[in-house]
Amino acid sequence: MNYAASDSAMAWQAQSLLIGYPDTDLRQRLPLLRAVAATVPRPVGRPLSAFIDHADSTADTALAADYVATFDHHKRFSLYLTYFTHGDTRTRGMALLRLKRTYRGTGLDLGEHELPDHLSVLLEFAATQPEPGRSLLLRHRAGLELLRLGLTETASPWAAIVDSISATLPTLSRHESDRVLRLAAQGPPEEAVGLTPYAPPNHPPHGGHR
Repeated sequence: MNYAASDSAMAWQAQSLLIGYPDTDLRQRLPLLRAVAATVPRPVGRPLSAFIDHADSTADTALAADYVATFDHHKRFSLYLTYFTHGDTRTRGMALLRLKRTYRGTGLDLGEHELPDHLSVLLEFAATQPEPGRSLLLRHRAGLELLRLGLTETASPWAAIVDSISATLPTLSRHESDRVLRLAAQGPPEEAVGLTPYAPPNHPPHGGHR
């Protein structure tokens, strides 16, 4: 299904909050997020509702521990989408720089230690700037789909959120599907240089964006 970018803005904002670290603020927002999930198109809202049900019935400490175990300790589930296509290489540093320039062009200036390719950041940008935001999500579609595949294979509850994100975007073409499968087989390139100042020795806690 292919929805207009303006129609997806509300869903992107909800997804941005739900894919972030599950702190006490998220708990307080669950009723509003549930209302959003009931408002957006069913293919987008149904997986959101499923995750909200899970979050609502899971203790705060357990949900936070699962989030950290999933996203902070497995590169396969990285929320930093350029990692999937560039690895830790010089080309990733340039991709991050382009993203940051795009944000600044619309008046969004990230914090010093906030990486621009974090999925929550991309979604928040898309919620406020639907057309350029949708273009950025499409540009990073391969990373998004690899994240979705990994979470789905491990039956992670967060897979539902990424399913919802994918439902706001066009169906993958054969070429795009082949690229995702190729990246999944090969893995990201390796070259641990060229990311300064975007990847300080200690990444932000709990997946970075909160």
